[in-house]
Amino acid sequence: MISVTADTFPLAEAFTIARGSRTEAHVLTIRVFRDGVTGIGECVPYPRYGESLQNVTEAIEGLPPDISRQDLQHALPPGAARNAVDCALWDWQAKKTGAPVWRLAALPRPKPVETAFTISLAPAEAMEASAARNAHRPLLKVKLGTPEDMPRLEAVRRGAPKSRIIVDANEGWTAEVYADLAPHLLRLGVEMVEQPLPAGQDEALAGIERPLPVCADESCHDQATLADLSGKYDMVNIKLDKTGGLTEALALKAAAEAEGYRIMVGCMVGSSLAMAPAILPAQGVAIVDLDAPLLLAADRDPPIRFEGSIMHPAPAELWG
Repeated sequence: MISVTADTFPLAEAFTIARGSRTEAHVLTIRVFRDGVTGIGECVPYPRYGESLQNVTEAIEGLPPDISRQDLQHALPPGAARNAVDCALWDWQAKKTGAPVWRLAALPRPKPVETAFTISLAPAEAMEASAARNAHRPLLKVKLGTPEDMPRLEAVRRGAPKSRIIVDANEGWTAEVYADLAPHLLRLGVEMVEQPLPAGQDEALAGIERPLPVCADESCHDQATLADLSGKYDMVNIKLDKTGGLTEALALKAAAEAEGYRIMVGCMVGSSLAMAPAILPAQGVAIVDLDAPLLLAADRDPPIRFEGSIMHPAPAELWG
């Protein structure tokens, strides 16, 4: 049996990107019940990819109740629905066998990782204040993608003069804007820009100089999308809600590394339950961006433990 529950987690403050703003995280919690054992997973349906709480729920409820993790990879496309069920099946297997997921997946025992912390899109003064409150964090991810990006980025740098910075344009730029901004991004110490051009309209990245690394987010979902990234991107952002679960995330990581891409592991705005499996592909990558629990006013019980920006592996009581 597979059950689906819609859950809402309030955010500590509004989270805004170029496409919109939210004050709550709306997630789906999936439970797999078999042989007296319950496995649990979470997904965040994302409207950018045509997903909603309703259509993702319907996709999950349409699955055979006894579906295997292997058959699941073909039963659903990459996306939130497959992610939640895939992670719930991994958790079920761990509880059924008594072996942690990392061991079942033939991975090393996970270690704590350092995550970026997101500075939400806002007026420059508010972004400077947010950066100042988080200036103790080693790595800040700054949401951009508007005509007023440079004043905002300058403000963040004033607020956090010692932090490393990466920026996420969320498909909000053109090739001309990127080329114009790149020297200024370097001047301000920006180390990477994420998805500057819209997915499907990013061919121009192959024909321009990229003075700082460009990371594919909306343009990279699973292994099948890697072929279209060649010559345009230097990094890929692996999110389980895009790959369709931990199974494909691990395969995508291996394939991307084999092709020479550096790896970022990111997330949607979900709870600690969504971050728990993502910690496994996040081992040893260039950038970890799994800060969503830090943005919540309330989280799962038990939550993942954070010490500043250091994120610890999930407790077994939560997942895996």
